[in-house]
Amino acid sequence: MAREFEPVYFTDENTLGLGKLLHRSGRDDVLYPGHEYLPEIPRETPDLEWMPVVARRGLVVVSRDRRIRSRPAELKAYLELGIRSVWIGGKRDLGPQDQLEVFLAHEVRLRREIIKRGPGPWALALSPTGLRPLRLREHPERLAFDAPFRM
Repeated sequence: MAREFEPVYFTDENTLGLGKLLHRSGRDDVLYPGHEYLPEIPRETPDLEWMPVVARRGLVVVSRDRRIRSRPAELKAYLELGIRSVWIGGKRDLGPQDQLEVFLAHEVRLRREIIKRGPGPWALALSPTGLRPLRLREHPERLAFDAPFRM
């Protein structure tokens, strides 16, 4: 019997607490900087260094780092490498336990959306109210995420 596709997530330094909470709960589908199964990404690895590794392994990034919107080099790498990512946040800053609750509450839909979207680059926003896509601009002179739109 064929096994269904199961995404493997990478929580970056900004969502390290979420990654560790998921790992401690027995999940084997989440990696993070410093994880024993991800030796090529130690703690404090700069984004531009972990991005190619994550892309090569086909991991789905879970982050709360909004700064990618204003860092042209990172967004360029994001687009060129085909990064697939989920920005987790809300109207207020979410701590690791809140992030965990949001992630688990919407995980079934998130998994379906990952399967539907396939290879990257793409970005989704995950908040207490649900999941929505984020458009990516591909014009080098205006590298940034567009405002979110509804699915």
